[in-house]
Amino acid sequence: MSSYNSKDIIVLDGLDAVRLRPGMYIGTTGVKGMHHLLWEIVDNGVDELSNGFGNRLTVTIHKNNSITVLDNGRGIPVDKHPKLKVSGVEVVFTQLHAGGKFNNSNYAYSGGLHGVGASVTNALSEWLKVNVYKDGYKYSMEFNAVEKGKKVVGGVPKAPLKQVGKTKLTGTEVTFLPDKRIFGDAVFDFDTINKRLKELAFLNGGVEFVLVDENILSEESETGFKTRKYMFKNGLKDFIKYLNDGTNPIYKEPIYIEGKSNLLTMGCAIQHVDNYNENFFSYVNNIPTSEGGTHETGLKSAITRAFNDIAREMGLLKEKEANLMGEDFREGITCVIALKLKNVQFEGQTKTKLGNPEVKPEVESLVYDGLMEYAKQKGSKQTLTDLINKAKGAAKVRIAAKHAKETARKANSADTYSLVGKLSSCTGKNALINELFIVEGDSAGGNAKQARDRQYQAILPLKGKPLNVEKKRLNQVLDNEEIRTIISALGAGIGNDFKIENLKYNKVIILADADQDGAHIRAILLTFFYRYMRELITEGHVYVGVAPLYRVYKKNFSEYVYDDSNLQATIKKCGAGYQIQRYKGLGEMSAEQLWNTTMDPSKRVLVQVTLDDVAEAERMITTFMGDNIEARKEYISENANFNKQSNFEHIGEVNG
Repeated sequence: MSSYNSKDIIVLDGLDAVRLRPGMYIGTTGVKGMHHLLWEIVDNGVDELSNGFGNRLTVTIHKNNSITVLDNGRGIPVDKHPKLKVSGVEVVFTQLHAGGKFNNSNYAYSGGLHGVGASVTNALSEWLKVNVYKDGYKYSMEFNAVEKGKKVVGGVPKAPLKQVGKTKLTGTEVTFLPDKRIFGDAVFDFDTINKRLKELAFLNGGVEFVLVDENILSEESETGFKTRKYMFKNGLKDFIKYLNDGTNPIYKEPIYIEGKSNLLTMGCAIQHVDNYNENFFSYVNNIPTSEGGTHETGLKSAITRAFNDIAREMGLLKEKEANLMGEDFREGITCVIALKLKNVQFEGQTKTKLGNPEVKPEVESLVYDGLMEYAKQKGSKQTLTDLINKAKGAAKVRIAAKHAKETARKANSADTYSLVGKLSSCTGKNALINELFIVEGDSAGGNAKQARDRQYQAILPLKGKPLNVEKKRLNQVLDNEEIRTIISALGAGIGNDFKIENLKYNKVIILADADQDGAHIRAILLTFFYRYMRELITEGHVYVGVAPLYRVYKKNFSEYVYDDSNLQATIKKCGAGYQIQRYKGLGEMSAEQLWNTTMDPSKRVLVQVTLDDVAEAERMITTFMGDNIEARKEYISENANFNKQSNFEHIGEVNG
């Protein structure tokens, strides 16, 4: 046995811990983690702007995959830190848990609370440059990743902060290049950044956000490059109209209320549409809290209490009638609430759920008072009448005895729905390693049953397309045989009764053909999971199996190709005399081929379905899966590439 003494205890200096275990700080070293470096710098800039110290933030993507964030705030402090004896800039970019956000003297409200953002971005960059515009002068400093023996040390100052000239500007400009030794060939994605900046513009009404991509030329833009600019004067009201674009609101203008207490500042917008889904989007200090928390709990309580009181004052609920339930008022609701809060307690580093218990009564009081005040405003009567009548209609459906009994019976029996002849279950009982493949069609399902490892892989073939659950009530969803089969197979319930701890499989893998029908089935299933089993997605249990499009082969050579971009390279690798097999569907594969390409954990490609932007996901599902055909056509015309060659044309060219 080897000895274990004090000399064996490793002490990591400076930012070494970040280089050694980057996943602890940014979650992943893939493209998502690389964008996290950007969000840390963007959030620092937004903290300046949301506290009233500026009104513009620009992000510029450069050709070498470096990226610049420029704000017109106060600028990072440039004077020497009294304890560390170096500039404030150097402290911020080289010291973990260093920043101006651990008290409320400089930032009343802040999304960046841990003080690790800028230093982590610096540690994981090949180089980083900072320009500070402050007090009439420009200051500059550079950092580099330096190789020392076999170790790479990140975020090393090239020289102390220097004053390099005079300026009338104020703010901070940070440019950095993510280190390929950490992130490989990952590149910044315009659409991902665009969505986040647009969301921030909604949340910070009156602040301008600009995105420039120097990789794409544009004659229409004043920059000469692809550019997007966002500034929304009406903030959350504009946000909720954007979210509900493509739906049919039952009243045109959203209800907007705001309030302030010693603890927090709140803005809230509400609008109902003519469907059955409830959608709440909450933010704290510009951070999306996709898992809700105490602020959402207080909001929902206030909505129920206020609208019941308003309904009685308006005579829409008679004295002998019972109060409507919260779910009645929430049918078809879209609601955005944004808080600015001191001393935030997020649950976990991911900051997806607010934990401050004192927030619930504060929000409930502010929302209730705001709604009661709104009811007194001129022109509010028709909006409230339409809203309450919709809730009364929902209540009639809810309390109809036959409907209630049927829904309850179906909901209770869905988990025990007969799977005889449908599910081929696995023999193992360990849910932590078991996998469920939801397979399109009996033919592919039969091959998958033969190919699988019976110990931990279960197969559920779908005989037809499941129901598109968008704009369907629960009782209608439970009438669909394919949906009931999936509910029963997973064993975790549905809707409000869904319990993730009862899930029988750690991975739920959608395996559909690589064609239009397959894409439609994937969309239908993902819509179902999002609407009725969202925790399945947020907890990372849903995957899409990626099947190969081609097999390139000849004697002594056989290789599968999963996308068109790699086809020519594989043909070149194969050499003269090659043949191509194009897979139109999973049913064309043998059981052995299906195992080797799509089911074998050591070889397969799985795409994990995540939910990073709930607001954008909601809008996309509404657009793609809802009833508004015109909105869908408009999206397709704006985003589809109709000039892209088909796979078959491409094959013809290669063989020619």
